[in-house]
Amino acid sequence: QVQLVESGGGLVQAGGSLRLSCAASGQTFRTLAMGWFRQAPGKEREFVGAIARSGSTHFIDSVKGRFTISRDNAKNTVYLQMNSLKPEDTAVYYCAARPDTLVLYTTEMKYDYWGQGTQVTVSS
Repeated sequence: QVQLVESGGGLVQAGGSLRLSCAASGQTFRTLAMGWFRQAPGKEREFVGAIARSGSTHFIDSVKGRFTISRDNAKNTVYLQMNSLKPEDTAVYYCAARPDTLVLYTTEMKYDYWGQGTQVTVSS
C-alpha cells in the first residue's frame, strides 16, 4: 500500500507559479513511477505529466515548457512546478503512483494509488 498526500494548491493570478508537492509513504518511493492528473469542473480527469524512477518525464502538450516534475527520493516526495499558469489550468490536481516500468503511463487506470487532490485556481 502507498499513501499519497498532496499540498501546495491555492489561488494564483494568470502568469504566476505554484509548486505542488506529493508526499508518499508505505512503500519504497524510489521504486515508484509518479503521475500528476487534474480534473476541471465538468470535465474528466486528465493526465498532466509523470516521472519515472530514472527521472525521465513526460507531459501533455498543453503544459510542456511550463510545468516540470521532479522527485526527491530522500524525502519521498514528488513535485509539480507550474509556471506561466493560465485560467485553463484551474482544476483539482491529483498525484498518483504505480510500480515503475519501462513505460510512463498516461492513463489513470494504470495507476494504483491516488492522493486526495489539491485545488489550483488561476484567475484571469
